[in-house]
Order: sequence, then structure tokens, then C-alpha cells
Amino acid sequence: MTLVAELMTWCDSAACSLWLPCGSNYDPPGRLGLANLTCEMALRGAGKYESRQLVEAFENLGADREEALSNEHTVYSAATLASNLLPTLSLMADVARRPRFPEKQLDAGKQVIEQEIISLEDDPGQKVMTELSKNFLPAPWGLPTCGTLATLNSMTIHDVQRCHSLFYQPKGAILGVAGKFDWNQLADWASRLFGDWTPKEIPVVAETFDGKRTVHIPYDSQQTHIGVAYQGVPFSHPNYLLEYGAVNILSGGMSSRLFTEIREKRGLCYTVGASHFSFRDRGGVTCYCGTTADRAKESLNILLHELRRISEGVTEKEVELLKIRAKSVLVMQQESTESRVAGIVHDWYHLGRIRSRNEIKERINALDAESINTFLADSPEPDFYIATLGPEPLKESLKVKS
Repeated sequence: MTLVAELMTWCDSAACSLWLPCGSNYDPPGRLGLANLTCEMALRGAGKYESRQLVEAFENLGADREEALSNEHTVYSAATLASNLLPTLSLMADVARRPRFPEKQLDAGKQVIEQEIISLEDDPGQKVMTELSKNFLPAPWGLPTCGTLATLNSMTIHDVQRCHSLFYQPKGAILGVAGKFDWNQLADWASRLFGDWTPKEIPVVAETFDGKRTVHIPYDSQQTHIGVAYQGVPFSHPNYLLEYGAVNILSGGMSSRLFTEIREKRGLCYTVGASHFSFRDRGGVTCYCGTTADRAKESLNILLHELRRISEGVTEKEVELLKIRAKSVLVMQQESTESRVAGIVHDWYHLGRIRSRNEIKERINALDAESINTFLADSPEPDFYIATLGPEPLKESLKVKS
């Protein structure tokens, strides 16, 4: 287990984040969503605390607690006053190492996950992006982390206990802290909480791929939802910032290309955007467009046209706006212990080191149109995966009205 921490002496708060190697990628066959259910059940009593007592213990420390699940990790995080950091860490250690998993609360835990699954199913935008991921990425990377109603209903408390036994462990785990603290005191406390934790081998994820290049979900509506994805570079790649810059120029605000060309100039859609995503060894770009059914085909055409046109190059003015946006985000992160702890753990996982804020700022300042354009010119033409949800399937037309 790795402890990473950054001192922020100007803050009176501290944030901590524990990343455990228990992502949905490790869910066994027929148990998709097991890591998600385990995350939920671990919070229903741990250590000496029953379920309600655990909630009150966090609240008594003024700890703003969050939990999240990704393909690669289960993450427990909390932010509190600096004086309450160490007892907050003790509660997180109880959740990670000594959850009670009360069987009488299994149905209640399942109901929470069930509502999550239903809410995603009822959101057409989320539904089309989930379908896009399932076809664009090999399984299990593209499968929904929350699972399905069918797999959820089949899970037992023994499944949850086994998941915890295998994956809630120190090998591959990262504990991050940012804010006001004493390093020697923190390191000693972390050693007491986690030093005797026994590491185990993490299974290798078996990948399968049978995705379709184009997929349509019939949906009786006046709206059509469009998702597009293409391969990119991961966060650890030397060219990551160049690709991030190009995607930000495509979709970094109201002056971005997608917003300007599709929404403002043509009024084709009510929302459009693109974002870069990265796992440890792969990355990509996903785009979403929500429009009316009668404008859907033209919206898709313009979206793909703009995604291709970015390879022709960006301007210095666009890069300057990109740098302003990026540095604004950096400044806001400096003022938030929660944002900074997420950043340092993210850096350690993807890079094996922590970038200073000065290093990040210098790299942003070094961006220019020439370097981004060279990267774009050397990149292969995007190979698009497309998912649509609406009354009719869409087919791209290469003719685009100016």
C-alpha cells in the first residue's frame, strides 16, 4: 500500500482518499455489479459501529464523506477539519478492513443499487453512452459498473464477503491525503491502521471484444441521442496534454467548436460535448449530442465533420483560450483539499509520481498551436464508433452544408 500526501499549510481542512483495487472489472461472470454492492454494504456498519452509528461517527467529525466505484477501483473519500483527520482515517480503515456486512441489510443495500440502475435506464443520454461504451471498449471495460437488475438479484451476502476478502487489500491500494497535517504523525497513524494488512495477488482481467461499429436503440420519442467514440492516448502518454488540448478546443466552453458550429450557428441540438477518458493503459474520446429526431441526421453529420476537421489544425487564439481555462481549473484545485487529494492519487496511479502544481502550470504554458497541430497531423484518422437512441437509426452523409 502506498501513502501519498501533500501539505497545504494555508488550509484549515484536510481530505483523504483511499483507492482500493476493487473495480467492476473484477466482477465474476453472472455477478456484474458485485463490487458496487460490496462498496454499499461496507458502509452499513464497520468495526465497533453498527450502520447508523457509523453514519453518526462520520457526522460527529464533520466529515463530508463520498464513495465511488470505477472499472479499476473502489474509492472512499472524506474531507474534514485538519484536527479531525486522524480519527476520520480510523473510520475509513474500519470500512475497508472490518465491515460487518449485516445480512439483514442486504435487501436494503440492493434497493439502493436498484434505484441507481433504474435511474440510468430512465436517462436516455446515459443509456446511449452506456451502449456506446459496451461496443467501443472490450468487456469488462465497457460494462456498466452498477451492474444489472438480473445480476443484482442473484447476489448473496457470501458473494459480498468473498469480493471483500479478495480485493479489499493493500496490494495496489493508495491512500492519499491533502491539507494541513504533520507528516510524521500521519505516517505513524497510517502504519498503525494498515501496517499489518496482508497483501494478496490480484487476478488478471480477461478481456473479450465483440462490439459493433454502429448500434441503434429504438426509442419512441421526439428526441434522438447520439454517442460517438474514438481511440486516444492514455494519461501516462507523452502526448496526452496535446490530445487533451485538442479535445478542449472542440468542447471546452461556449466558444468551443462543437458548441459554436452545432448549437449556436445551426441550432441543431440542445446539448453537445466531447471529453477525454483514460484508464491506466488506454484512452479515448467520447462525444454526446442531444437533439430532436428531425435534426438528428444533420447533427450527426456536423459532429463527425468537426471531429475530422480538428486534424486540419487549431489556431493560436484557440490555444490561448484553452490555456486560460486549464489554468483556471488549476487555481480552483489549489483552493480545494478534495480536488488536490484526488489529483495526487490519480497522478500516482497513472504516472508513479506526483506532479507539482508548478510543473502542471509550466506544461500548460508550453502549449502552442504548432505542437498541437503536429500531434494532430501525425495521428491516424479517427475510427468512429457510433451509438444512437431514438425513433430511427442514423446513417452518416459525407455532404455537409457550410
